[in-house]
Amino acid sequence: MDNCIFCKIVRKEIPCNKIYENEDILAFNDINPAAPVHFLLIPKLHIDSLVDIQDNHQNLLGKMLLLVPDLAKEQGCEDGFRTIINTGRVGGQEIFHLHFHIIGGRERLPVMIHQG
Repeated sequence: MDNCIFCKIVRKEIPCNKIYENEDILAFNDINPAAPVHFLLIPKLHIDSLVDIQDNHQNLLGKMLLLVPDLAKEQGCEDGFRTIINTGRVGGQEIFHLHFHIIGGRERLPVMIHQG
């Protein structure tokens, strides 16, 4: 995807504060952190959102999920963290390239959705 900001980061056209990279996955700090630790984990392969995953993405997504706890711990989330995948416009997705937000580094994160 030529205009996707995350694809541009993968292609190194836009710099990022990288914390991890391998042939399939890139992790970097969020430019607008919601907590002391807030990084994004993205597949290098462009997938618009979670609703666009297919059977052939199972291995990639499994690798990503297995990586999350190790990276979170390396970034200082010793006692837990939150993993968020915003999906679609209504789900709060702002960049249409699948990505995981990993957030932590506080005593306790606030409740995500208040019951009303």
